[in-house]
Amino acid sequence: MTGTRFLKMVAAPALALVALSGCATGFNANVSRFQQLPPAQGESFTVVPEDSRKAGGLEFAHYADLVAQQMGRFGYVRAADPAAAQLVVRVDYDVDQGRERVRTTGGFGADPFLYGGYAGYGYGRRWGWGGRWGYGFNDPFLFGGYPQVDSYTVYGSTLKLRIDKSSNGKALFEGTASAQSLSNKLTYVVPNLIDAMFTNFPGNSGEEVKVTVAPEPKK
Repeated sequence: MTGTRFLKMVAAPALALVALSGCATGFNANVSRFQQLPPAQGESFTVVPEDSRKAGGLEFAHYADLVAQQMGRFGYVRAADPAAAQLVVRVDYDVDQGRERVRTTGGFGADPFLYGGYAGYGYGRRWGWGGRWGYGFNDPFLFGGYPQVDSYTVYGSTLKLRIDKSSNGKALFEGTASAQSLSNKLTYVVPNLIDAMFTNFPGNSGEEVKVTVAPEPKK
């Protein structure tokens, strides 16, 4: 999956981004990282869940494989025996319950009472009860009717990744990737957050960046 994605990173403030058009415009994430990782020299690692309740699950195993693939790209080797691993990679992820958003489109000049059309001034024929309707700025029929109000749900997602030295438990890397999207499916957001986390890994300690993961090519 990671081989087919185009990854772009630019400096950004600590603001959450909303990807309202889904995969059509890519996946935007804010990534912060703190690290003291020495250059990779083939150290072995194992991937474990931060939440022990996820241990042994097929879902976590899938995401652990994605993390392991990324670690391999940067010179680390997944340990055949987890107990003998030199590094422990701890992973946690979550999607919240979502927040409702409302968007209003169209309807410019649509409400004659709001925009002053009825009994206003202008050129045109006289309508009943002594009122005058002027074709022009305040004509609701000319400007397309009433505004359209749409509601949708925006979900916040987070991935946390920590790398500890197994011999003494010392933290060598701590990272957080967060995003907002219209999807609450872990199978969509978690792989994208993993891709974002490992963009220009391990990054500069203490820096927060915005990462855009382009959508999968259409087949």
